[in-house]
Amino acid sequence: MSDLRERCRVPEPDILTPPGAPFAVVRAENGSPMYADGPRTLREFVEATWAYGDRPFLVAEGGTYTYSRFFAAATALANHLHDSYGLRPGDRAVIAMRNHPEWQIAFWAAQLAGLVAVPLNAWWTEAEFSHALDDCAPRVLLVDGERLPRVARWAGRREGVRTVVFRYEGHHEGHEAGEPREGIERYEDLPAPDPAAAPPDVEVRAEDDATIIYTSGTTGRPKGAVATQLAQAGAAMNPRFQAAASALARGRIPGQGPAPVTLMTYPFFHVAAFTCFYSAMSVGGTLVLMRKWDAREALRLIREHQVTQFAGVPTTALQLLDTEATENAGNDPLATLTLLSTGGAAPPPALLTRLTARCGERVEPRNGYGLTETCGGVLAAFGEEYRRFPGTAGRPTPATEVRIAGPRGEPVPDGQSGELWLRGQSLVRGYWRDEAATAEAFTPDGWFRTGDLAVVRDGRVTVVDRIKDVIVRGGENVSCVEVEGVLHDHPDVLDAAVLGVPHPELGEEVAAVVRVRPGAATAVAELRAHVAARLAAFKVPAHVLVREEPLPRNPSGKLLKRELRTEVLKATSHGPGTSRA
Repeated sequence: MSDLRERCRVPEPDILTPPGAPFAVVRAENGSPMYADGPRTLREFVEATWAYGDRPFLVAEGGTYTYSRFFAAATALANHLHDSYGLRPGDRAVIAMRNHPEWQIAFWAAQLAGLVAVPLNAWWTEAEFSHALDDCAPRVLLVDGERLPRVARWAGRREGVRTVVFRYEGHHEGHEAGEPREGIERYEDLPAPDPAAAPPDVEVRAEDDATIIYTSGTTGRPKGAVATQLAQAGAAMNPRFQAAASALARGRIPGQGPAPVTLMTYPFFHVAAFTCFYSAMSVGGTLVLMRKWDAREALRLIREHQVTQFAGVPTTALQLLDTEATENAGNDPLATLTLLSTGGAAPPPALLTRLTARCGERVEPRNGYGLTETCGGVLAAFGEEYRRFPGTAGRPTPATEVRIAGPRGEPVPDGQSGELWLRGQSLVRGYWRDEAATAEAFTPDGWFRTGDLAVVRDGRVTVVDRIKDVIVRGGENVSCVEVEGVLHDHPDVLDAAVLGVPHPELGEEVAAVVRVRPGAATAVAELRAHVAARLAAFKVPAHVLVREEPLPRNPSGKLLKRELRTEVLKATSHGPGTSRA
């Protein structure tokens, strides 16, 4: 498979990847590529950030954590987990909270203590939390006050499970405010950090497990993807390479200039956030945090903190540009922005069009592709190449291999579509306590079957759609992503979801749910004509459901089409055409 790997290499100058260069690669026993140098564990990675001292790391409503203050806090918590709770390497530590600075303290404390960090989706219900907690069997829960009621009953039924609650407020299970029940400690009550203290004296090895991150569960119950320390260390190297390749493509020397200031809009528990904070921490950058997404607040923060990089799902990026265009006439809150990066879901072409119309080439666009199973972004498209080929997911990092596979796993030639397979350092080792799911997703020699339909042209990988998300209409394949992208190009469309509905003769028919701007009187016929002018007739939605309410999406920005299916089936039962919801 090395031939396809070579065809997919980023055309970077030779200074980045030959032997002895910063991103040189070697081969593991199974042939998988891995970085020759760089950290081998997350403890090694985070210990290096101590050198950034008084540079700001985390900026939030409650104040700023410098790197030295952050490292002292993480070290203090790591020692408490090790000394007071008796936790040892391999024990699981669940982290469940909003994007507070304490999330980072908790995560890195787990790494300094050699624990397996388990970041859980902060939006989950109590039942969803209980499923994951039963599955991973943690020894400690590191949660904020909002999440405490959703995990407390589970913890109360387990012997030996400790809980540290951050930002504890209000009443809980009959206790007065400020009086958590037995077994729960308030983070604020722990001893103050000692800047001179060292982390616990434990051995953390490259082959040890570092994280268990649960999949989004869009196609079933979430599974715990287990990444080793070496895999996460590789994931921390990937954005460094992408930033260096991007700088060289713009004629600049990597690593020069001021450290980036990034507006962090991804939830910390999602792997897209890992790519973002790994990138910032590698160079002493700053993360500006938001309690929750709000486009107006984002514009204010960009202006106040001189933000240079925006990172978020395509939906938030579109909302940012739309709000800036409609509410900031004569002002330029994006004046300091140099990079707009999206991930988590495929961006519609309209995003790049709007960014270029607003900022020209001053702001570099970047799109990435990654999965929970890859520990974050492993493909990236940026700058001029992204503008020329807006549908591409980009090129792989040096420590990532790509295969486009046919039905039996055989390689597919360039220009033909097949399932995207990936192999490399940052891939997880499998699913927690689920051998069957691991065997189904991973080959014996380390290839991961992504379930995405993709094609390679001139080294660029284009993800066509989820294999299960391709509509087969009368023998013709219709890509939902392609139709969604065209709908996004309509000036009144804010969001769109395309899915297949049963048809007695064709097998499936194309249906769309479209969110339009408030007050827009967009007609169904107009939307269908818009698609018909750009795509073949068999791709035009036979059914269009128009609404003003947001479409359901998970935290990574992926459409939750299963939640729309019942609504669409009811609306389409009366035959072709459409209605307004």
